[in-house]
Amino acid sequence: MPETMLNSSADRASVDRPKDKQRSRITNGSALLPGVDQRCAWVRRCKDVLAAHLSDIPDPTAAERSIIRRASVLTIELERLEATFALAGQADSETLDLYARTAGNLRRLLEAVGIQRRDARDITPNPLTYE
Repeated sequence: MPETMLNSSADRASVDRPKDKQRSRITNGSALLPGVDQRCAWVRRCKDVLAAHLSDIPDPTAAERSIIRRASVLTIELERLEATFALAGQADSETLDLYARTAGNLRRLLEAVGIQRRDARDITPNPLTYE
C-alpha cells in the first residue's frame, strides 16, 4: 500500500467532537445572543474580546466563562463610551461617572477570574550588553 494511503484522513481519528444537537447555539459557541444578527459589529467585537479573555485562562469553568462574557460586554460598552468622548472632544460629568463605575466593575470581574494587572516590564538598557 502506498505511504500516502496509510496517512489519509480516513485512517486518522476525528479530533473534533461533533456538536451536541441538544445544546443551544449559545452553549455550543455558535451564537452570542439569541435573536440578534451574529454578523453585526457589536457581536463580532464582543466575540473577539471574549476569545481574547478566554485565551488567558486554561480550561475555564462555566462560571469563569460567564464572568468573562460579562466582562467582554462591559469592555465593548466602555469602548463605545470612549468613542463618544473622542467624537465630542469631551465627556459630560454624568457619562464620565458611568464610565468610571463601569471600568471599576470590569476590573472586579476580571479579578474574580484571576486575570490580574502585570507589573510593567523593565526596559532599562543594560550597558554591559552593548556591542
